Amino acid sequence: MDRLGTGIGWRPEIADGIAELPGVDWVEVVAENICPGHLPPALQALRARGTTVVPHGVSLGLGGAGRPDAARLAALAERAEALGAPLVTEHIAFVRAGGPLTASPALEAGHLLPVPRTRDALDVLCENVRIAQDALPVPLAVENIAALVNWPGEEMTEGQFLAELVERTGVRLLIDVANLHTNQVNRNEDPATALDELPVEAIAYVHVAGGIERDGVWHDTHAHPVTRPVLDVLAALCARVTPPGVLLERDEDFPATGELAAELDTIRTVLKEAPAPAVLPAPAPPLRTPGVAVPRGTATATAIGTTGTSAAAMSTTDAARRRLAVAQTALLSALVAGTPAPEGFDRRRLLIQSRALAAKRASVVAKIAPELPDILGTDYRPGFLAYARHRPMRHGYRQDAMDFAVHLLAEGRLADPDAHRRLTQWWRDRAGPKPPRGGPAHRIAHAVRRALHRR
Repeated sequence: MDRLGTGIGWRPEIADGIAELPGVDWVEVVAENICPGHLPPALQALRARGTTVVPHGVSLGLGGAGRPDAARLAALAERAEALGAPLVTEHIAFVRAGGPLTASPALEAGHLLPVPRTRDALDVLCENVRIAQDALPVPLAVENIAALVNWPGEEMTEGQFLAELVERTGVRLLIDVANLHTNQVNRNEDPATALDELPVEAIAYVHVAGGIERDGVWHDTHAHPVTRPVLDVLAALCARVTPPGVLLERDEDFPATGELAAELDTIRTVLKEAPAPAVLPAPAPPLRTPGVAVPRGTATATAIGTTGTSAAAMSTTDAARRRLAVAQTALLSALVAGTPAPEGFDRRRLLIQSRALAAKRASVVAKIAPELPDILGTDYRPGFLAYARHRPMRHGYRQDAMDFAVHLLAEGRLADPDAHRRLTQWWRDRAGPKPPRGGPAHRIAHAVRRALHRR
């Protein structure tokens, strides 16, 4: 197994500080946030210094009922090639639901949601992972996620679910120890049990991140310092295996460079002081050297190449997809569209998750379209949260910003004439002179224009 060493999540806000941090062996970038032909100069400079860069995807939805989108897979593969990455990573999560499998409107979560640990979900996930492996030029590793809610009727523990996934696909694992701690607080799941059941030889690297506990719920914020309990989970993992790489994640409220350096030093201390693993794992397939093709004779490639699936097996998986689609659509609809909670779910936890999703939408839209909070002032956040309560996101955050503006203008929500004028101009600058033809967007755009003409 190739060694990655100690790394940090690369973000534009801390790019200059990362360049100054001593002992950073590698960085991880959010794949969707970079353009292969226009890499940020700071990231190019790191690559020129020999720093390994790993793209980390957040939008594939490998745990969703549908098959992975070919365009998203092609984009992830393009980023892996552009960065000379030794592997790519994604999440065991679903991020959208609805659509053709349920004959219902497509829904976007804008967030990573947990997959039920059932046979149906595992069968679908395994097929989706194989599809992704086939489309990617380098090995794939998948990450366990944090969750606020439990699915009713689960049939496996997290460790058992991941172990069978690895056995059936040969996929690597990206183990997030902060997420294991989160699930201990939120779902009463013992990290030690999960670690005992994991195929530790499949670990590609480890995530470490901070969070905060409020009202008995752990929020995996990536905006707070790493806590001692998370470091204890890291130490417990290191007692079982020496991880090839460990990475510090930070996504918001970035501290001074010195504080990041201190957190990295603390992680290195945990790694150094961990007892030698009691059992040495069997070697995993080697990671690709940047610029060298992955030979199809590796164990990973063998798993990818098992395409001789029978018609009966395909039919069984298709049936599992339909059942999973119904379940995931019901959950996501309750979270983002205000429909009743599906049977068996904790309604209090669903409300917490729903509010968290809306708050994240508000924060991301404010970053993507900073003019909106500037125009609306203190009315922005409460206005957006009220809008999001029964209006699911469609087609990503940029469209969400436009839809929010349309909502305010079409329904005459702005009492301040100056704010109305500025928001009108902002919308017109982005909507173009003519609305799109046909469908709800066409009707909404016409409604906005009628509202504007009436003023």
